[in-house]
Amino acid sequence: MTTHVQRLAAFAAGCRDAGVPTEVHDDVIGRILDVLGNCLAAYADPDAAPDAESGGPGEGAAPAVLRAVRRWGGSPEATAIGSGDRLPAPSAALVNGTLAHALDFDDTHLPSVLHPSAPVVPAALTAAEAAGASGSTLIAAVAAGIEVCNRLGMASYLPEARNSLFFDKGQHATSICGTIGAAVAAGLVSGLDAGGLAHAAGIAASMGSGLLEANRTGGSVKRAHCGWAAHAGVSAAVLAAEGLTGPPTVLEGRFGFFQAWIDGRFDAGALLSGLGERWELLRTVYKPYPSNHFTHPGVDCALALRARGLDPAGIEEVELGVAAPVLRTIAEPYEEKIRPRTPYHAKFSGPYTVAAALLGGGGLGLALDDFVELDPARLALAARVRCVADERASELFPRSFAAVLRVRLADGSMLEHRVDSSRGGPEHPLSRAEQALKFRASAGRALAPDQVEALIEAAGRLPDRDGVASLARLTVVPR
Repeated sequence: MTTHVQRLAAFAAGCRDAGVPTEVHDDVIGRILDVLGNCLAAYADPDAAPDAESGGPGEGAAPAVLRAVRRWGGSPEATAIGSGDRLPAPSAALVNGTLAHALDFDDTHLPSVLHPSAPVVPAALTAAEAAGASGSTLIAAVAAGIEVCNRLGMASYLPEARNSLFFDKGQHATSICGTIGAAVAAGLVSGLDAGGLAHAAGIAASMGSGLLEANRTGGSVKRAHCGWAAHAGVSAAVLAAEGLTGPPTVLEGRFGFFQAWIDGRFDAGALLSGLGERWELLRTVYKPYPSNHFTHPGVDCALALRARGLDPAGIEEVELGVAAPVLRTIAEPYEEKIRPRTPYHAKFSGPYTVAAALLGGGGLGLALDDFVELDPARLALAARVRCVADERASELFPRSFAAVLRVRLADGSMLEHRVDSSRGGPEHPLSRAEQALKFRASAGRALAPDQVEALIEAAGRLPDRDGVASLARLTVVPR
């Protein structure tokens, strides 16, 4: 009897050996560019900026990871985005995956609420560079890895629970499921057959982890979750190639993945049905704002009220109604959310992000510059924002992120705006022009305009013989 991991591995091998649909192929190129843009923006982030004199890494999670891998040393196999360090593939994946997730600007799959590209693309890219794989193989590997990651997330979403079972336990599904997706992607570009891919996934299942408490009370470790998932995925693929094996029932077994993480409650149909025909990859949406995705509908409401002429100077009180399950992430503990400790912590605050949108923002509505420092005026307004559970938003969650914003003005009048699906979500996806605007703005924080355009061109030429190497070279920031 074919086990769950063996079926996923056979699907993944088919993506490489028989190719993927044109729609999926084209979509993956966009995913790769989005990740590279996020990585470059994170490399140029003020708390991660290289030291002007030494050229060494600055403060923050990504620089800490870069310092660590430099201490470890090893064979120069793959490129660290931004710095250009040549590192062992697992170490490069650790750096690049951390950069990909560091600004919380990475894409999201619904209703699993996973960020699949952040662990999978860095793992696939570094492993492909190390193996000398073709761009076409890289594209197929990213497609397969993201699909496996999303399918694992979908299996953990039970409609009667109206939430991911991982999140109910405070587990970071992205880093847990992403480790297995990363292993599949890295194994594909490394040349593993279906049997080897099953072993890589089986090994990786013992490596994934991630707790979400940092979303609530601070700490920079969450930024490294996707880096560690990418590192573990590449490592698992290498170990499988060298002969280490994984259990065939690693997913559904008595002591397997689903039993260990979510008490054996999972949807096997969501995991396996329609593989290669119905692509969960294509349901993965891009973020327009660099903040936790649960904050986005509140930002949309605030921007809409501003567009209607709301003067923030007249605001007396604000009520943000959101889905009940997201309150623990963006509204609790209350004192932490109305006065976040760091700009990164502010990305997980419903009150602060609403205040930032009401007082002005850049880019597509809120931009990276809006989270460079904590603004006193925004903090003062955030203290007037109260977050509550909204029945309609709770009904729609997590298939879409909805919110209602009610503003009471000093003259006693009330303004209200509701959204049932946030911008960038399934019903309002970003256009290709908006995706391009986001990429150019993100990558342009680290690279000159001509290098940004060259990177876009190189992504379009990925199927070329030297596509992977060309892409990697263009991610290095000149000193």
